[in-house]
Amino acid sequence: MHPKQKIPALGLLFCLLALGATGAQAQSEVRAERVAAGLQNPWAVAFLPEGRFLVTEKAGRMRVVGADGQVGAPLAGMPAIAAGGQGGLLDVVTDSGFAGNRTVYFCFSEPEVGGSANSTAVARAQLSADGARLEGTKVIFSQRPKVASSAHFGCRIVEARDGTLFVTLGDRFSRKEDAQKLDNHLGKVVRIQKDGMVPRDNPFVSRAGALPEIWSYGHRNGQGATLAPDGRFWMHEHGPQGGDEINVPQAGRNHGWPVITYGENYGGGKIGDGLTAKEGMEQPLHYWVPSIAPSGMAFLTSDRYGAAWKGNLFVGSLKFGYLDRIELKDGKVVAEHKLLEEGRARIRDVRQGPDGWLYVLTDEADGKLLRLRPR
Repeated sequence: MHPKQKIPALGLLFCLLALGATGAQAQSEVRAERVAAGLQNPWAVAFLPEGRFLVTEKAGRMRVVGADGQVGAPLAGMPAIAAGGQGGLLDVVTDSGFAGNRTVYFCFSEPEVGGSANSTAVARAQLSADGARLEGTKVIFSQRPKVASSAHFGCRIVEARDGTLFVTLGDRFSRKEDAQKLDNHLGKVVRIQKDGMVPRDNPFVSRAGALPEIWSYGHRNGQGATLAPDGRFWMHEHGPQGGDEINVPQAGRNHGWPVITYGENYGGGKIGDGLTAKEGMEQPLHYWVPSIAPSGMAFLTSDRYGAAWKGNLFVGSLKFGYLDRIELKDGKVVAEHKLLEEGRARIRDVRQGPDGWLYVLTDEADGKLLRLRPR
């Protein structure tokens, strides 16, 4: 999606239509229940004990939202953040052992000290017992190099089953050619330990001239990532004008950007040689033309919505303002269903909560946290 694309704001509630289990024309209704409002351009939601939520706002604030929907004051203890354009405070996830260690990980646009450049960084911290501040905040990863740009930061964080962290990193828009080079973090997925150290089995650990954090490369701007039910890492990424992609990055694989793409330059015209495939470069599992500008990504593993939805993939659309329910069979997309009326709010994030319900964040000045329930 182009950085300047916008669509109208969302009302308080939505009517959503979903196809039944067999793909027949019969439809079943679900409703979006407002959990909280008054969030300024929220970017990510994570889940806390006792039905509470942790929400980031792009301008640089992190807040606890109570189970009753009350939005708390901004947490103290945040690092300096370069908020502007597509940059700011981005993803947040809680550690798998949060109940015992109260650890959270978040990514943000990190400003250059004494300069105008910035890059995506990942920090870890502990949420204080009273939920008022972050303690022991420490940057554990910083994308290299820093670039004077307000676009294409990524960033989603996913904890793998082995306890490592996958992080999606944008190509910074003006540096797309660097996505094919292994001496930088632009247009990459990186894999790190929870302390920021490099796992010994990363694919480029022993390659001279390659940064050892890199897991996969040739990406553009990944703003959605999740673990599939089988434990594999999935992501999606913005194409240029057309060519948004779903990918399943594997160790050391090249996903082709900007050499291959199903999109074109803004305003028209081929990118590079106009290739959609090349030997040694991965094809996307799925792509969208025109672009839907995807953000947020979650697999549904609960039975809350019936058997037809279990195992489906859910992706938000910033451009068209709907939630995409994606049916998969044998690892391939077989059907898509729009769950929100088009022309509503930009859908920034979607997650499955510990209660099995789906939660959605809308990207607007009066952003909403919504819970999806069967009607």
